[in-house]
Amino acid sequence: MARQAPPPAAPADPLERWNDALTALQLLQLDPHGFGGVCLHAAHGPVRERWLQALAGLGMGLVKVPGSADSERLLGGIDLAHTLQTGQLQMQAGLLEQADQGLVCLPMAERLSPGLLAPLVQALEQGQVPPNRHSAAPTSTRFGVVALDESLPDEPGVGAALTERLGVWLDLNELSPSDIHAAWQGDNASDALHIRLSPGALARARAQLPQVQASDEHMKALCAAALGLGIGSLRAPSLALRVACGHAALNGRGALDAEDLGYAARCVLAPRATQWPAEPSAQEEAEPAPQEDATPPAEPPEPSENADNAAETDHPEDPAPPPEPSTEPSAQDLQEMMVAAALASLPPHMLDALMTRQGAASHKTSGRSGQTRAGSQRGRPLPPRPGRPGGQARLHVLATLRAAAPKQRLRQTHSTGRVAIRAEDFHIQRYQQRASSCLILALDASGSAALQRLAEAKGAVELLLQQSYARRDSVCIVAFRGAQAQLLLPMTRSLVRAKRAMTGLPGGGGTPLALALKMAHEQAAQLQRQGVTPILVVLSDGRANVTLQGLGGRAQAQLDAQSWGQQWRASGHRALWIDTAMQPDAQAQQLAATMGAGYLPMPQVQSQRMAHAIERVRSPQA
Repeated sequence: MARQAPPPAAPADPLERWNDALTALQLLQLDPHGFGGVCLHAAHGPVRERWLQALAGLGMGLVKVPGSADSERLLGGIDLAHTLQTGQLQMQAGLLEQADQGLVCLPMAERLSPGLLAPLVQALEQGQVPPNRHSAAPTSTRFGVVALDESLPDEPGVGAALTERLGVWLDLNELSPSDIHAAWQGDNASDALHIRLSPGALARARAQLPQVQASDEHMKALCAAALGLGIGSLRAPSLALRVACGHAALNGRGALDAEDLGYAARCVLAPRATQWPAEPSAQEEAEPAPQEDATPPAEPPEPSENADNAAETDHPEDPAPPPEPSTEPSAQDLQEMMVAAALASLPPHMLDALMTRQGAASHKTSGRSGQTRAGSQRGRPLPPRPGRPGGQARLHVLATLRAAAPKQRLRQTHSTGRVAIRAEDFHIQRYQQRASSCLILALDASGSAALQRLAEAKGAVELLLQQSYARRDSVCIVAFRGAQAQLLLPMTRSLVRAKRAMTGLPGGGGTPLALALKMAHEQAAQLQRQGVTPILVVLSDGRANVTLQGLGGRAQAQLDAQSWGQQWRASGHRALWIDTAMQPDAQAQQLAATMGAGYLPMPQVQSQRMAHAIERVRSPQA
C-alpha cells in the first residue's frame, strides 16, 4: 500500500517562532562563521527592534556596513587624512578585517550594490579579505553575517549569492508585540531571556560542537528532505547539518536527535522551499515481493554420524533469542519528521503557494538601478561639498586647496614649503543626474465614445514612445472599464508592444475610476522603488459610477475616487488630467484639483496636442 504524503500542517505557534529567533542568537555566539549567519526578513517595528536589541547585548564584535560604504572602506586602503598629516603612507584596516571573530551587520541588505556584495561574499566564503591594489597578500578574517532584509513582497530581496551562504533564515513579519509578550519579561532582552551565554557555558558548548555525532541516516534524511522541498543547492543540507550540530551542542548532547533536526528543518530548509513535497508513487513505496524460484527445492542431505553426534550435544529446548528491534529511527522517518516540521513553520500564504506549486522562495536578483538625483561620476557639475574621498567619490583638488589656504599660517610653525591639509579640508566632486521617468496612462475605456478616445490615445502613445527613445523614458498603460482596472501594458519603451496592447483593448461598460487611481498609485510606488519617476496622465471624463468593490453607485464611486486622488497628491508625484468629455466637466476639474494635477479640457482629442501637453508635464517646472 502506498504511503500518503504528510497532510498540511498548521502554522507554528508565534511563540515558537520567536524562540527559534532567539536560538539563532545563541548559535551566533557559538559558531558565528560556521553556518554563515542569519538573514532576518522583517520590517521596522518593535519585534525587530527587540531582536536587534538582544543581538547588541550579546557582547560580540558587531560591525555595521552601510550601503554607502565603498570598496576601500570595506577591504582597507590608504588612510588619506593620516597620510597627509604625517607625510608618510598610512594604511587603515577595512570593515571586514575589523569584524574578525565577530559579526557583520548589513542594514537594508536588499539594496547593496553588486560591487559591495561581491567582495563581502568572497571574504565570507574564503575566510580572508581579498588583496587589493594597496596590499598584495590576503588578510585572514572569519565572521558571521546578519543581513536585514526590509524588502516588500513585490520587491527583490537580498542577493542570492549572499542568502545561499547564510544558514538561518528568519521571517518576523507575521509576529506582533503581543505574540512575544509572554517571553519578554524585562527591559534588557539579553538578561531577561538568558540569550547571552556565560563564558563557562560558551566554552563547554564550543568544546562539545566538534564531538557531536551525525549518522548516515541523519545526512540522508537532510538531503532527502531538501530534495522533497525543491531545494536544488547542496549548500542547504550542509548548512542544516551544521545548524543541527550547533543546536545539539547548545543543549549538551553528543548526538543529533529529532529536536535538533526539527530546528534545522524550520530555520534552514523551510524558508528555502520552492514546492510542495510530492506524494510518493505506489511503485516506489510498494515493498518488493519475494521472488519465486522455478527450480524445485533441493532434497535435504542425509544425516551423517557427525551430525547425529552434534544433535545429541545440542539443547533444542533452549533456542537462540531473536534479535531485538532497533530503536533508531530510519532515514525515511527522519525525512518525514523534518518535512512536517518545515511545513508547520511556513506562513499560511506561503503554505498555499506551495500546495499550488507556485513556489515559495523566489530568489530574485538584487540588481536594479536606484533613483539618483546627485551622482559622483557623470551629469551636470554641481558645487563641491565637504566629504571624504574614496570609492566613487573623487577629490576636488581646487576646492580642497581653497579650504586649506586660509589656515596655513595657523598650521605651520615653521616654513616647510608644503601645504598642510587636514581631513576637514577635503571636498568631493558632485554631479546632477536626471532620473528616468515613466508615464502612467490611465485610459477610460467605458462608454459609447470609448473607441474614438482609444484611437486618439493610441496616436498619443505612439508619439510619446518615439520621444522616449531619445529621453530614455518609458510608458505604462492602465485601462479601466466595467467593474475592474487592468494593467494593460507594464513599463516599456517598445512601440510594437504598445500598439499590440492598444489594439486588443475592448470598450464599453461602467467607469471604475477609483480602481484605476488605486492601480496607478500602486504602479507609481513600485516605479519609485526602482528609481523611476512616475507621472500620471488620466484620460477620462471623471464620471465615476463603480465603487472600489466593483459595485454600482455614483455617489460612493465619486467618494472613492476623491479618496485615491488625495492619496496621489500626498505621494508628491506629478499628474495631468485630460478631460475627454464633449464639454468641460466640473467633476473632472474637481478631481484634478484634488490630485494636484494639471487640467486640460479636450472635447476633441488630438494626438499631437495631447503629446505636447504630456511633454510639458514631464518637465520639473510643470
